[in-house]
Amino acid sequence: MTPPRDDLGRATFVRADIRSPAIAKVVQGRGVDTVVHMAIVATPAGESGRASARETAKEINVIGTMQLLAACQRAATFRKLVVQSSVSVYGASPRDPAAFTEEDSARVQPRTGFGHDAIEIESYVRGFGRRRPDVVVTTLRLATLLGAGVDSRLARYLSLPVVPRVLGFDARLQLLHPDDAVRALELVVREDLPGTFNVAAPDVVTLSQAIRRMGRPTVGVPRGSAPLVASLFRSWRAADFSADQIDALTYGRVMDTSRFTEAGFVPCRSTAEALAEFVATAQPGLLSAERVEGAAGAVARFAERADRRADRHAARRAGRA
Repeated sequence: MTPPRDDLGRATFVRADIRSPAIAKVVQGRGVDTVVHMAIVATPAGESGRASARETAKEINVIGTMQLLAACQRAATFRKLVVQSSVSVYGASPRDPAAFTEEDSARVQPRTGFGHDAIEIESYVRGFGRRRPDVVVTTLRLATLLGAGVDSRLARYLSLPVVPRVLGFDARLQLLHPDDAVRALELVVREDLPGTFNVAAPDVVTLSQAIRRMGRPTVGVPRGSAPLVASLFRSWRAADFSADQIDALTYGRVMDTSRFTEAGFVPCRSTAEALAEFVATAQPGLLSAERVEGAAGAVARFAERADRRADRHAARRAGRA
């Protein structure tokens, strides 16, 4: 991260590691009254050191959250906490409801990775809320982000030259444009909206529709072989998928967003629009509309030239006759 050269209005840039107890000096020393906790790692950097990257991500997610909450609890000036959580807390299984409400819990708990971290983070946040009832605590469960330039496991998956899909399933995908994620965070910072809210565009697309719009060919994989295929992609460094992510791409996952809508938030971009923006900036696939149209145009031009040659040949034969 490149720090800004100057302060942004009343905002001062301070680089600090939230895993360190020293974060308390920042919160208390500067009289912080509002914290927006976004230091949550969903996609560990550095695929070559996957195990160490995952350990670092867990430290940031879990230990970092604990240190930050401890600092906030001791700060007398502190009055609002906003936490960026994730749809991953709901897991993914064939027993899921059509749409998760905020009161629902995962039918099958996430076993590892980011989903498991997100559940731990939310439990710590609820404990903080009980210890500091004077603080407004808001948790936003964001849907998967997608749009131009977004780098995520879903983006990498959809960008594969050939996309593996579990046979017999067509997951429902619910997305959120990054601009709408920022708007959601801004709303709960400006207004006091305590509680937990699902944040997503209300519409869904199926996985097959997303892959088709990306112009990618697919290969069917039996459900039991999906972990083996995922390990092969990891070894090729083409993509990295945990068991929980495979479940999400198999069974899908949708949230009921009516509570946040009633609180005044309406996304500007639909799931279909977020996907379209990503498709427009992604490298075209073998079956993309542009390439299919180009191939069709080439065939049409070839057929037209063949017709002209046939007409000329017929004319010459008629002249000789």
